[in-house]
Amino acid sequence: MASDKVSIHGAWASRWVFILAATGSAVGLGNIWKFPYMTGVYGGGAFVVMYLFCIALVGVPIMLAETMIGRRGRQSPVNAMKSLAVDAGASKHWSLAALMGMVAALLILSFYSVVAGWSLDYILSMGRGDFTGISADGAGAAFGGLTSDPWRLTLWHSLFMLITAFVIAKGVVAGLERSLRIMMPLLFVLLLVLLGYSFTTGHFREGFDFLFHFDPSKVQDGILAAMGHAFFTLSVGVGSIMVYGAYMPKKASIGATVLTVGLLDTLVALTAGMALFPIVFAAGLEPGGGPGLMFVTLPIAFGNIAFGQVMGLIFFVLVAVAAWSSSISMLEPAVAFFIEKTGRSRAKVTAVLALLCWLVGMGTVLSFNLWAEAKFFVFAEDGFHLLQWGAEGGKTFFDSIDYLTSRILLPLGGLAFAMFAGWVLSREAVREELAIRSPLLFNLSLWLIRVVAPIGVLIVFIAELSK
Repeated sequence: MASDKVSIHGAWASRWVFILAATGSAVGLGNIWKFPYMTGVYGGGAFVVMYLFCIALVGVPIMLAETMIGRRGRQSPVNAMKSLAVDAGASKHWSLAALMGMVAALLILSFYSVVAGWSLDYILSMGRGDFTGISADGAGAAFGGLTSDPWRLTLWHSLFMLITAFVIAKGVVAGLERSLRIMMPLLFVLLLVLLGYSFTTGHFREGFDFLFHFDPSKVQDGILAAMGHAFFTLSVGVGSIMVYGAYMPKKASIGATVLTVGLLDTLVALTAGMALFPIVFAAGLEPGGGPGLMFVTLPIAFGNIAFGQVMGLIFFVLVAVAAWSSSISMLEPAVAFFIEKTGRSRAKVTAVLALLCWLVGMGTVLSFNLWAEAKFFVFAEDGFHLLQWGAEGGKTFFDSIDYLTSRILLPLGGLAFAMFAGWVLSREAVREELAIRSPLLFNLSLWLIRVVAPIGVLIVFIAELSK
């Protein structure tokens, strides 16, 4: 039976290692800044309720689908979907969805490595005390100085890609599992240290109110934002969860495990908000929007509060660890696939793919400086231009890759995975993998995977394209 297969790449020691791995994949830069900010902007507690609702209806069902396909196939996402499709009497071309997800993951890693590299630079700056007493203009200039220097960005991009490749090259047990057993507890400890410090600022209540005040008038505005973030935050749609599912123990409950990951992901995001916003308010600042301002607003805050240098150092180590745990999940699906396809060693395959991601990432590095005026996909009065220098409108190389992955490839991947698990896999196969005894609960789960989640993804897809 398909469910009796064993992955050639190895296996997690327990379901808790899968939980650590999947949570590490899901927790990234967006959890530490974007989600708390969105919570404050879109009605506080109202947004949290909407977000949890969307997680249950969209995020968790697709994560269930990916995990189920991965464990059933016990191969890389591409080969798992191909073999399971053939077993079900369906077209082997379903594997193209996994191939698309694999390419999307590599493209995301190419620019994620650059942005994550900023946190490494800020660890050094915080450790030196560069932000002590810094003004808003000074913090902006420091960030501008970083992004305008292609050599500096290349250094950190290269280092981050190297540490990502190092973990992957060591293998599932010696690399992924061993590193995640260290990284994820470290992430939780650092987050709790920051939370404990926020209690001492005298502004914890202000930060708490910003996050959790219940404003029903903003519910309508926040529905699409909650649905979109619920989909993207769990790292679904690219095959990362699927390949982690391939290493999952057979006896582990997929439903309980995935629900735990969803709750932990949300808990990390909320805790980050409760830890950071009191610090921002203590420095007399207004919280800004987007993960980019993590490198401007927070350095000002840390530079102007007691023990800010130490807390700032802890924060950027936290950011780097979160980014690292996410980045390894983006590389693993492609590494697993090419090991299966070529028979080459994990170290060689990892080196080639990491180099490829590094080269594509150089386009992102240059997008912030030397190529800042190079615009792609420009619609002008004289027609469409694929590349135009100094044009009004259009997107930089970085913006183009971000748009292609987050607004097109990820939603399409999530849609395909849900449809495959819900309609291509047999009802018996789904029942066996989910191991849900209650007929009512099983039918509800299958309905969410087959109908509700795909509709939710389509709504996200259309909304993202219209932006």
